[in-house]
Amino acid sequence: MARKPHSVDLTQVSEWDDGKLRRKDDYLATEEPLEIRVGKEPLSVTMRTPGHDLELTAGFLFTEGLIQRRAQILVLEDHVEKSGENRGNVVHVELAPESAPDFEKMRRHFFAASSCGICGKASIDSVRARTMTPPNADFRLNPEVLIRLPDALRASQAVFGRTGGLHAAALFDVNGELLVLREDIGRHNAVDKVIGWALLGERVPLGNAVMLVSGRGGFEIVQKAIVAGLPVVASVSAPSSLAVQLARELRLTLIGFLRERRFVIYSGEERIV
Repeated sequence: MARKPHSVDLTQVSEWDDGKLRRKDDYLATEEPLEIRVGKEPLSVTMRTPGHDLELTAGFLFTEGLIQRRAQILVLEDHVEKSGENRGNVVHVELAPESAPDFEKMRRHFFAASSCGICGKASIDSVRARTMTPPNADFRLNPEVLIRLPDALRASQAVFGRTGGLHAAALFDVNGELLVLREDIGRHNAVDKVIGWALLGERVPLGNAVMLVSGRGGFEIVQKAIVAGLPVVASVSAPSSLAVQLARELRLTLIGFLRERRFVIYSGEERIV
């Protein structure tokens, strides 16, 4: 029996307001583990907000360099137990033979990533070793289009409006039209979901799109964007130093503090016309 994923939980809380205490209902963003299995082998466990799990898995496999194209995913499905029950927290993947993973190597990699995050020169070297190419150099974006994107992002954040507890990532075209938006408790998961959506729809590389993320623009987000071929990444907050370094090295346009009629260009200003 399939379990319907839910991104919001309802709970009872006590609210103190100007000396008065009252009980009320409150919404919480759901957080549950998702296990990704390649064949019968567990590959990774990530804490995420349920929903769009197949997109999340596809985006994760792609942006972490385990696959390079959609055709290498032969099977992508929610795992069903022998009893026929689908608990909703395991995704089963089968990959093409040429993508056969070295599980011992990957376990070490993802254990390190989960315990301390991606950081330092070794990670930048490993990203460069993937022979990623700089994104579309001919892409240009009107600043008047760019400054409209945060309002479009907020207007489409259905779960955030109820909980205030989710990050969002969205893809827009050159005219500022929303292509897709995904929310998650983890900003890198939201990014993987939108890139997974594009991969499964044969839309990668995303050479004529813009990605906007809520919160800050960290190294992992820039890395994933470059893998997907995105020429422009914008955030409503600050990028990290490693994010700026990687963006400049791979010639990605990186924008921070995108609020109202102001933004800061940290890399690739030639694309903002």
